[in-house]
Amino acid sequence: MNWFKKESKKEDHSLFKVIQHFKKSGDFIDFHNPQSPVPYWISYFGSLIDAEILHRDILPFLNKSSIKKLDELKAALPIENVTVTSDLEVIQKLMLKGSLLIRFKEKDSQGVLVKAEMNKAREVTIPEEEFSVVGPKEAFVESLTTNLNLVRKRLPIPQLEIREFVIGTLSQTRVAVIYIAGIANEENINTALQRVGDIQFHQILDSSYIAQMISDNDNSPFPQLIDTERPDRAVGVLAEGSIVILVDGSPHALIGPTTLVKFFSALEDYFLNWQLASVLRIIRLFAVSFSILVTPIYVAVLNYHYELIPKDLMATLVSSRSFIPLPPFLEALVLELTIELLREAGARLPAKVGQTIGIVGGIVIGTASVEAGLTSNVLLIIVALAALASFTTPVYKMSNAIRLIRFPFLIFAELWGLVGIAIAFSFLMGHLLRLTSFGRPYLEPIYPPRLEDLKDAFVRLPFKMQPKRPIELQSPDTIKFSGKAAKQKKDIDE
Repeated sequence: MNWFKKESKKEDHSLFKVIQHFKKSGDFIDFHNPQSPVPYWISYFGSLIDAEILHRDILPFLNKSSIKKLDELKAALPIENVTVTSDLEVIQKLMLKGSLLIRFKEKDSQGVLVKAEMNKAREVTIPEEEFSVVGPKEAFVESLTTNLNLVRKRLPIPQLEIREFVIGTLSQTRVAVIYIAGIANEENINTALQRVGDIQFHQILDSSYIAQMISDNDNSPFPQLIDTERPDRAVGVLAEGSIVILVDGSPHALIGPTTLVKFFSALEDYFLNWQLASVLRIIRLFAVSFSILVTPIYVAVLNYHYELIPKDLMATLVSSRSFIPLPPFLEALVLELTIELLREAGARLPAKVGQTIGIVGGIVIGTASVEAGLTSNVLLIIVALAALASFTTPVYKMSNAIRLIRFPFLIFAELWGLVGIAIAFSFLMGHLLRLTSFGRPYLEPIYPPRLEDLKDAFVRLPFKMQPKRPIELQSPDTIKFSGKAAKQKKDIDE
């Protein structure tokens, strides 16, 4: 925020007044050395600059130098990124980013800005949320520069373009929009650039802020951008024609446009053979459906559709509910809320304590509730399996959406039974059909139906059968490689 611009109507501000304003901060240092051959003033924020650069490269030079002109000082300093300016806005911006200001007189209107930014960042570690047994073990960190390096070294091509923005009137957060020119669709690029560039907000603390502000429908519980911590996944989608957004201070990248089925595709699917990857992907899709529907179906069948229960199973259900005072809906609702409480408690506590709370809490509460006659053991097993199935979703934000939509299905099942579940499913499909990601259909390749994209949707066919980029990305370069050449396998003649 340029405070001197706001006050310029009242009085004429100078560089000296800017320095006096900065002195109100306890970490600002304005040092004067009258003992050097040419006396100088050096000003900086101690919390932003690298002290080693200051004491190793700058102070020894200034204490011996006899240069009296700023332009000559700029040329002689043994450091890159040196600027001579009298522009107060530039001085303020660079000093708040970690630059030193050098001037020869206290009330000079011009100074030399030397970049001495302190770069302290977490080291690159293994992924925590998207961990895989096989494949690379690097994850994004909070430093945008480091994250760009992780992407650049995997795509050393001149077509990789990075457009940077500074967003947040207070936080001044760097945001990078990344794409491959000639592969990414121009309309997708322009949409991403326009939406990111139009953001007006006071602070951007994480990529999640950006995701909420540029999504097509911010009232939908479904994420419309994939959130990933893996550089290899980001690079993979860039090669397909997607757009990647990185935010300084966030260890997660945003990927768009995307579709619903991509949220159930793990990167590990591409590191395994296609048969195993396809089976695992089908299991995930089944698990998600099971997680959403199994508890509502239990309530609907017990309330309205006893005739659907086999005779042998009926006796078990009747005996398990013979002493339960609550109706099936309240019984299921209490158990679902208990599971959510345990999950939230485990997530908010330290890792080791959280795991203990989740395991011990689930066993103790579940056993005690059954013995006290508050819930049936059959429903306890069903709810536990539904919770377990929801954990198979590779993307955390999608698993949150699945947790949420279970409750409307439960309410509709209580009101109208299986018909209510069908009505809830119709509402869900209607919402998904209208949903888009950067203007692209969210349910593709289901709707609109595209057979070519089904090769990497519910199953993953061999790489040689996927020579084209996804149709939904509308890439100008649709061919990834020659399918015929990929199918050829020749042995060397002995």
